[in-house]
Amino acid sequence: MEKFVKLTSTAVPLPVENIDTDQIIPARFLKAVSREGFGKNLFFDWRYDDKGNPKKDFVLNDSRFSGNILIAGKNFGCGSSREHAAWALGDYGFKVVVSSFFADIFRNNALNNGLLPVQVSDKFLSDVFSSLEKNNKQTFSVDLASQKISIDRTDFFEKFEVNGYRKTCLLNGFDTVDYLVSQKKEIEKYEVKSKFNQLIK
Repeated sequence: MEKFVKLTSTAVPLPVENIDTDQIIPARFLKAVSREGFGKNLFFDWRYDDKGNPKKDFVLNDSRFSGNILIAGKNFGCGSSREHAAWALGDYGFKVVVSSFFADIFRNNALNNGLLPVQVSDKFLSDVFSSLEKNNKQTFSVDLASQKISIDRTDFFEKFEVNGYRKTCLLNGFDTVDYLVSQKKEIEKYEVKSKFNQLIK
């Protein structure tokens, strides 16, 4: 996976609560097994009409907004456990999703695929949406090492939580196998110690 240390980017606002995984990537697009190509169908039923034409009122079709950060309403990623939702968001180009609450399964799927879910307070989320209403080119900085998200050129920032193991993987660009390989020496030391303890019993 690609390393994630710090990201500064403009953002795409989607102030809708309870966005489920079927809205993120409709079930009819789940036939593929590789992660590539899902981005074109991200939020498909919201992005396009019955004839496949872009809906002008949907934010992904609004040229005023772009960036690698998606700002979403509360309870993002609820519904079924499909990993394809994280694939679609990542393939579209998002590296961070900000919300005031994430469904647990979506959070884990996102972290497994190099997509960082940043959970903030309702107040801070409201401040983020307000800043984008005032300035669609407002940038935000997400610093994984310090676990902090900031509204650039303001005094507003907030700390966020992330699992220590997941943080290590993201900072180093590790998947599960990569992480185990990185711990090879420690594993070998443990095995030698374990065998020694068994011999002296």
